[in-house]
Order: sequence, then C-alpha cells, then structure tokens
Amino acid sequence: SNTQVIGGFLADTLLRSTIVDVKNQEQLPTSYSLWQNYPNPFNPSTTIHFELPKESHVSLKVYNMLGQEVLTVLDEEKVAGRYDLRIDGASLASSVYFYRLVADDYMATKKLLLVR
Repeated sequence: SNTQVIGGFLADTLLRSTIVDVKNQEQLPTSYSLWQNYPNPFNPSTTIHFELPKESHVSLKVYNMLGQEVLTVLDEEKVAGRYDLRIDGASLASSVYFYRLVADDYMATKKLLLVR
C-alpha cells in the first residue's frame, strides 16, 4: 500500500491538504497556539484550529466534565504548520467538554459545548 510508504510531510500534504512552504520560513507559525473551536455550541461536528512552529508530536484529546477522556482526535507526529481538525460528536451526549492540545512542552485546554 502506498499509504505506508508515504510518511511524515508527504502524508500530511497529500492526505490532509495542509500545505507547508518550507522555503518561506516567515509563513510558518512562530509559536504554538490552540484556537477556540467553531461553531461552538456544535451539533454534530466542530472544527479545531491549531498551529505548530516546528515538527512536534501532537496529542489532541477530548474530555468530559469529570476529566475522563472520551475521544482521541490526534496522537502523531506533525510537521510545522497550521491545521484544522474536524471533530465528530455524533457518539457523544449533549454536555460541556474540554479539548486539550499537547505538543512538546506546550499544553492548552479549551471548552466546547455539544447541544443536541
């Protein structure tokens, strides 16, 4: 399968349509950031935007009000760049949730609201 052969940068570029121009360094984010999801409240899906200034192992997980993990959205190496991730909340109940991005030494948590 070609999917296993194509890794890292190419997989991100081809499979996620994320374009990173490595020749033009000022186009890359200068710091880690996690943005508020949109739309919020959402039903059944929402988008989370984050930025990486350098290649990092990225973990993005969703937790319920008790702090229990209910969804692992991402847990893999990503090249520097800007990302939009769609979260499907179809399997989750109406409630307040928290999503946490961990990338190297950076960690940020934001609240999201699923309303049926």
